[in-house]
Amino acid sequence: MISRIFESLYIKVFVSIVVGRADTTVLIELYSKGKIKNSFEEVFATTDIDENMREFILLYISESPFYYISFLDDSQNQGAIPTCNKNKIDFYQDMSGCSYRCFKKRWSYFTDHDYIYSIERKFQHIGVDYIFSPFLLLANFFKDKIADNLAMFLLIEEKSVSLSVFNNSELLYSEHLLLNTQNREELMYEDVGTEMDESLEEDGIDLEELDIIEELDSLEDFGDIEDLDTGDDFEDFEESHEIEEDFHTQDETPSNEVKSDELNDDYERFSLIQKSINHFYKDDKYESEFIENIYVADGIGISSDFKKYLEEEMFLSVYIRQIDLTRELASLARMEMGL
Repeated sequence: MISRIFESLYIKVFVSIVVGRADTTVLIELYSKGKIKNSFEEVFATTDIDENMREFILLYISESPFYYISFLDDSQNQGAIPTCNKNKIDFYQDMSGCSYRCFKKRWSYFTDHDYIYSIERKFQHIGVDYIFSPFLLLANFFKDKIADNLAMFLLIEEKSVSLSVFNNSELLYSEHLLLNTQNREELMYEDVGTEMDESLEEDGIDLEELDIIEELDSLEDFGDIEDLDTGDDFEDFEESHEIEEDFHTQDETPSNEVKSDELNDDYERFSLIQKSINHFYKDDKYESEFIENIYVADGIGISSDFKKYLEEEMFLSVYIRQIDLTRELASLARMEMGL
């Protein structure tokens, strides 16, 4: 009782950190008496913690002994699997180097051990309280749609796409897709590969003698670093985007205003998603169902062409909802605190 009274005298400071392709966004929310009293956001031109970022965070967390720092998992080796059964987990994923947790006794999500340790070392001077999985964020953001739909759900970030297929809250399939130059080159090669082969053959060149391309080797929230257990606390998560108008079914960005690199990124995202869904349909591990609808949590401002790719090439009905990644992280952290 005394500790609660003592705690109520102080404002709570929630720090949310999201790393992009070339910069990092940090959101500070000051919370008191059940409300967000103020918020401050800065974008730093670094993917590491530098002195400016450290000073920005320390400026606010020094105001209260009750501060909570959250980080959005951006590791390569992460994902989600459609089981919580310890005897079945290895059927879907080798967990020997990973930490994983069960979400509401239905499905699990995981991340790399070494990644967690690297984040702890990187932020050792200020600390990290929560590392949230993008799959957890996605599940909560679309809580209203996942509950009673068979659909694909996407979380779009600068560097990645978190893809999940749900059927009435049951996870059927999931994959964390990374964007990079190698993937784009492979996709472009696949698109023109047949035409190149035919042309070379017509010119009398033996393809088998050509060395055209060399192959390259290519957290329940992982919340509290000390205690990764969460679970049914997420039942009471308040959906802040209940209104259907939040979804955009019409093209909003004229194609001539979209930069070529953005178009390349969106085409690569589409191609990776297409490959992933083909894998879902063909792999006997998964209980595949035919997908007609796709819900997209857009965290970066994708072009209208991305939507067209999905509609015209995969014949999907596409619904796009904007998401503020740092604010969603802050919401998850407050939920963890029971606020």
